[in-house]
Amino acid sequence: MPERIFSRAEHLERANPPGWSARLLLLVLTGGLWAGVVVCRLGYLTIVRHQIYRKMALRQQHRVIPIAAERGPITDRNGHVLAVSLPVQSCYAVPPEIVHPGLAAHLLSPILGFPESQLKARLQSPGPFVWVERQLPPDVVRRIKALNLRGIHFEWESERFYPKRQLAAQVLGFVDIDGNGKAGIEYSLNKLIRGRPGEISVLTDGKGHFYRISERRAVPGAKVELTIDQNIQFIAQQALEQGIKKTHASAGTVLVMRPSTGAVLALANWPTFNPNLPGQSTPGATQDRAISDIYEPGSTFKTVTISAAINSGTVTPNEVFNCQMGHIVLAGRVIHDWHPFGMLTVAQVLMHSSDVGAIKIALKMGPQTFYQYMRAYGFGQKTGIDLPWESPGLLRPPSMWSATAIGSMAMGQSVGVTPIQLVREVSAIANGGLLYRPRIVRRLFVGGKEIRPPEPPPKRVITAATAATMRNMMEGVVLGGTGALAQLDGYTTAGKTGTAQVINPKTHLYSQSEFDASFVGFAPVNNPALVTLVVLHEPQTLPVYKREGGWAAAPVWRKVMQQALSYLGVPRDLPVPPPVDRADLTDKPTRQPVTEVASVVASAFTSKPPAVPKVVPPGMLVMPSLMGKTVRQATTQCLRLGLDPRPEGDGVAVEQRPEPGTLVRRGALVRVRFVLRPALGPKRVGNGNGR
Repeated sequence: MPERIFSRAEHLERANPPGWSARLLLLVLTGGLWAGVVVCRLGYLTIVRHQIYRKMALRQQHRVIPIAAERGPITDRNGHVLAVSLPVQSCYAVPPEIVHPGLAAHLLSPILGFPESQLKARLQSPGPFVWVERQLPPDVVRRIKALNLRGIHFEWESERFYPKRQLAAQVLGFVDIDGNGKAGIEYSLNKLIRGRPGEISVLTDGKGHFYRISERRAVPGAKVELTIDQNIQFIAQQALEQGIKKTHASAGTVLVMRPSTGAVLALANWPTFNPNLPGQSTPGATQDRAISDIYEPGSTFKTVTISAAINSGTVTPNEVFNCQMGHIVLAGRVIHDWHPFGMLTVAQVLMHSSDVGAIKIALKMGPQTFYQYMRAYGFGQKTGIDLPWESPGLLRPPSMWSATAIGSMAMGQSVGVTPIQLVREVSAIANGGLLYRPRIVRRLFVGGKEIRPPEPPPKRVITAATAATMRNMMEGVVLGGTGALAQLDGYTTAGKTGTAQVINPKTHLYSQSEFDASFVGFAPVNNPALVTLVVLHEPQTLPVYKREGGWAAAPVWRKVMQQALSYLGVPRDLPVPPPVDRADLTDKPTRQPVTEVASVVASAFTSKPPAVPKVVPPGMLVMPSLMGKTVRQATTQCLRLGLDPRPEGDGVAVEQRPEPGTLVRRGALVRVRFVLRPALGPKRVGNGNGR
């Protein structure tokens, strides 16, 4: 059969059967759709989610290990190191490199003292890096390295070390394991001291191998030189500790300042702690009471009351006030003075710490003037010292005062101060009327360059004449008033005692037996080199009157000042008397059994006359024997000699301090005990707070 000849139409029909065009189009469209979806997804992942997945990859493969910078050293004013950073090694693990975490934990547990389960959990961490233990002792490092464990590595770090341990602990503060300051100068100047941290960048490959790719070195921190003198700091801490043990006080503070600059030479607190082991400190030991502890100052605040009244022209030192034998009614409130007196000059009000006299002076001055001077002295506001958590104290404006508030403030109640505020105020009196900002940082060294912190100019609070008058009046407090136990050998001395009643937390009333005892003063009087404040919280010495500032705090103040002035080589302005018996009055018993009273009285009449020193220095006198005399006879004899008698009891004198034959200064306080029947201790009445 002849071959069929197809037309062009038939050839096209055989090449493209019906339905193929539709299927090809569908295939093309489907492929294009999937390609579009893939492209969109890839675009979404690579563009929109790029940073997210990049960070995830870096977390899995890349790790930046921060390397703390070496903290700058802290020294005292003479360059003695108080805080320094030492190189130590820290142990870390790379979990992907550890083949047998359980075995490694079993070997490390007895060396590090950690539970085996805790170590195993660390070694099985999902990340490429984990700390095993920080800042290890050298012997521990050697023992771990001897195990030669795969995946266990070491890195050098810095450990903070305080070579003087408790010395100036609250000033220095302490740091945490990462080298961040947590208290004191370590906290307030942390950014400068810590320097600029470095870092190590590490990567892990597909098999989990760990290797370092880059490192940025750390920049050491600034060196800090404090105004503290480590020797005076040691003197202050030692005297405070002895005073705490002797009086059984719950806490205490000693501050030593140069009045001419505001530089703090010593700042001591009790209880204290070892900054190398801050976690082992007792509650409250890390608190810097000198700048954060608010307390009622008691009669030390009379220096504010009287200096303000004199400077404002309200009173003169010789103006006389009737102190009403220690009794005054103010807005219906009866106030009993601890020191009952009649007519007293302003100078004698300060000398004998008369509450009634101070109240009358404040009333005459008025609330507005009184408040202005309290603010001018810096109360109710921070001093600006370079230490953290300073308290502004508590001082309300006159618009918030009650009817009796001015009387309470005049004698140091109803106002809250910090020790640094009070020592600053007395420094203004000592230096001629200028109020300086307290300084604890002397200078800094940043990158080898010396930087001195800015020192704002002092502010005048009272005139130089008023300050000189106050210095003389405060000298009278020591020579013939409540501060007799603060007298120094070879130096004229000025100061003020304070005995602030503590509020009973149960009754919310002032306690009649719990006090905050304090003494603040300076020496020498005409050219003060140092101002020192001692505060003892709630001393428990018996009898109760020995918890007063003049008995509890003044002896501590004397120990600090006598040693500090001698150490600094301050020229003496008084002749040094021959060695005499300075037995502390608080060591003598105040009660005797009934059976011994008769023999004590008899011995008072038969005692031998005291031996008289051959040479009596100017301004001194020999203490006569008052034994066997009546109260009137002993008092009259003391007053004729210019002494300040303080009789205790009735009958005849059987004990006196100072003892007969010792050398005393004119105006010195003399305590004489009289016996007629079994002694029951000194009787005290009243609710004032000023001694």
